[in-house]
This record gives sequence, C-alpha cells and structure tokens, in this order.
Amino acid sequence: MLTLVLTLLFVILLTFLAFRIIPGNPAHTILGMDASPEQIAELEQKLGLGGPLHEQFFSWIGGVLQFDFGQSLRFSEPVLDLIVSRLPVTFSLAVLTLFITIIVSVPLGIAAARARGKAVDLIISIGTQLGLAIPSFWSGILLILVFGLMLKWFSVSAYVPWSENIWLSLKSLTLPAIALAIPQIAIVVRYLRTTMLEQLGEDYVRTAHSKGLKNSSVYYRHVLKNALIPVITVIGVNFGEILAGSLVIEQVFTLPGMGRLLITAIGNRDFPLVQGMVLLIALIVITVNLIVDLSYRWLNPKIR
Repeated sequence: MLTLVLTLLFVILLTFLAFRIIPGNPAHTILGMDASPEQIAELEQKLGLGGPLHEQFFSWIGGVLQFDFGQSLRFSEPVLDLIVSRLPVTFSLAVLTLFITIIVSVPLGIAAARARGKAVDLIISIGTQLGLAIPSFWSGILLILVFGLMLKWFSVSAYVPWSENIWLSLKSLTLPAIALAIPQIAIVVRYLRTTMLEQLGEDYVRTAHSKGLKNSSVYYRHVLKNALIPVITVIGVNFGEILAGSLVIEQVFTLPGMGRLLITAIGNRDFPLVQGMVLLIALIVITVNLIVDLSYRWLNPKIR
C-alpha cells in the first residue's frame, strides 16, 4: 500500500513537471498568437499558471484531494466529468481484452507444454512469433477489412454505449479488443509454456504420478496452479500495456474513449485534463498490480 501511494505521487510529480518544461504556452493556444502580452498574462493567472511551480503543484494536489481536477482548457468543462464520460469505453475495452487474453492463452499454453517438441508445439510457437511481430494497429486494420467490411460480421462505423444495446456494444468492442489481445496472448502463452515445463520437472509431479493420478488431474490441479504465479504477474503488468495500446486502437476504430481524449488534450496542451487522465490511468494500473500481488496468497499456500 505504501508503494502504491509513493508510485502515484511520483507519477503525479513527473507528469506535472514534464508538461511545464516542454515548449509552448496553453494561453497562446487558447487566445491565438495575435493575443497581447496583457491578455496572455491575465489568462495565465486565471488558469493558475502564473505563480511559482511549487504553488501550482500544491494547489492542484489540494484540488485532487477534494475530487476537483480543475477545468479543461480545450473543452471548458470539469476534467472529472470529461474523464467519467470516456472511462466506460476504455475500461470496457481493457477488461474485454484481458478476458480474451486469458481464455485463449491459457489453453494454448497448456497445449504447447503438453505437446513439447511436437507439431502442435511448433504451430503455437510460430503463431506466437507472428502475434509478437505484428503491431496492434496493423492487425486492427486487417480485422476491420476482413470482418467489418468484407464479411460484415461486426460494426466498425460507430460505438454503441452499453446503456443503449448490450449486444451491439459488445460487437463494437470485439474487434479492437482482439487487436489489442493478440500480442498479449503471444506473451502469456510463451510464459505459461515455459513455467509449466519447469514445474513438470519438479518432484511433486513425479509423486502425483506415482500415486496413480490421471495426467489431466496432474496438469490442471497441481502444475497449472503453480505455473500461474509468474503468468499472473505478466498479465497484471500487461494491463498497463493494454491501456497504452488503447490510445492507438481507439483512433483506428474511432472509439470515443480516454485514448482519443488524451491525444486531443496533449495536442492542445490541456494541462489539467492530461494530469487528471494520467493520474487516473496510473491509479488503475497500480491497483490492478496490487490485486495481482494479493492473488499470490490464494495461488500459493507457502506465500500465505
């Protein structure tokens, strides 16, 4: 918990300083290059950008503690309202991507480990190489072309909110989720195969076989549970990669999520909006990794 707080503070400080060191002035962006120095100084004071850096920082932190993330410079709306309106899209995409990753990678990893050195193992290995080599945006374009435009199985023109139609919303998120999941599946399959092969050489596996347990029982009840610990660590870390990948994928599939909002905010040097979004994304990633750490207690009695 202490690490969570310290990491979050470091992310906040880094983001705050980075967007004030890089060239450019948000007051110029809002008023235009023809604005007078007096107008610019007045707007900077209004936006809270005129004082010393430490005063700006502590002023913003004080607002965050009261759930006040400031006002967006680009949209002239409260930052928290903008984030809340876009968060369901990105969060749904990330969760669906994680779900697809798990249900596909675990069976493939087990199959590759059980068929070590055989044709199945070779085919899965080639597939994971391709999954790692192809960027998500390119696989997204191919998915749109094949399943959206040619076969017309999925809608690629507009996002449908969950509140309007659950089925259509799921269909609008499936292709981007698959595009994001492909490289994650490749990574998890490789880790799971390696860890399962390591576990198969342990003494407890020979003991389980000597007791007459079936191969399926040995694999799923004993080996898989121990092999999942490093794999779950990878999945937790990859959740941050999924959120980062959504920045590009949301552009490809024109999804109105946090990715598109963040790119717009960066392009317009919208400091309050960028800081608020980075803070929230960091909090989500850190919380997911905390849950992953706590899950070790359930997977491994030795840790408990």
